[in-house]
Amino acid sequence: MTTLPADVLPAPTPRSAGAPSGAEWKRAIEPYVGPDSRRAAVQVATTIGLLAASFYAMDAAFGVSVWLALAIAPLTAGLLVRTFIIMHDCAHGSLFESRGANDLVGYLTGVLTLTPFDQWRRDHALHHASSGDLDRRGHGDVPTITVREYKARPSKAQFTYRLIRHPASLMFIGPIHLMIGQRLRSRSKATKDKQIASVWRTNAGIAIGLALAIWAIGWKATLVVYAVPIYLAAMAGIWLFYVQHQFEDAYWESHDEWDYVTAALRGSSHLKLPKIFQWFTGSIGLHHIHHLSPRIPNYRLQRCHDDNVLFQSAPEVTFRSGMAALRLALWDEDRRRMVRFDEL
Repeated sequence: MTTLPADVLPAPTPRSAGAPSGAEWKRAIEPYVGPDSRRAAVQVATTIGLLAASFYAMDAAFGVSVWLALAIAPLTAGLLVRTFIIMHDCAHGSLFESRGANDLVGYLTGVLTLTPFDQWRRDHALHHASSGDLDRRGHGDVPTITVREYKARPSKAQFTYRLIRHPASLMFIGPIHLMIGQRLRSRSKATKDKQIASVWRTNAGIAIGLALAIWAIGWKATLVVYAVPIYLAAMAGIWLFYVQHQFEDAYWESHDEWDYVTAALRGSSHLKLPKIFQWFTGSIGLHHIHHLSPRIPNYRLQRCHDDNVLFQSAPEVTFRSGMAALRLALWDEDRRRMVRFDEL
């Protein structure tokens, strides 16, 4: 059900106590797995249409007042987040039945959200195959170390880690790192020739798009109409990704004890958001269901959760507790939970 590349599939491990058996959870998700191309096409058309209308409204407002244009920026940012979720589903092959359609829409939405599609797909596959595994950290994760590892580091390295994990760094510098850091990639386990080519194809698409925008409306308007919303969208994306795996009772285990199903249902949160925000975020807050079966499209996640008691014991996070979770920074091996620096 994971549809991950063969070389990044999780190794089989004994089922953790309390985790549903393979037959149980596979039977529960079966009715919700697989694309509905007609519904996907409607979702893509409405999202991109609304995004284009929002860009147009910001440009028109910019002609009146920059502050009026900025007032529309959060709406545009929300639509960019939803556009990213469409790309995300394309990466899992859960949006369209056709691989070609997923690749095409994934590339185009990747250009709109400054994300190289093939590269991100590979990174994200590794993330799904290793989330919560202490021995396989570093694939699409927020950098996380244990209390013992932190104490063993020299003071300079401790300071650097504190700086990286500070909420201001995550929320304000993180978006810049995302937007710039993805423009260049060197070869690694997650980056082969195909992924490097994807990065440069995306860079070319972004350059063409920005050149056309600057030609059509000028650089100042482009800065307000696109740069501000994409920065806000990246902030929202970082927070969403953070709270989906970084909460007090998160799941971390050594590789020998790590279990895929438990990592999905205990190590991925159920972020409960108001309906309007759930729409903008493509129901990605139902992250425990998504990690259990990435082949379930975003528009079926809520129904899968509601119809199965099996999935309703996942850790719940709200907007308020999610903001507080930004202070969590270390995995405490003894207390088996995430802790803040001031708890040391």
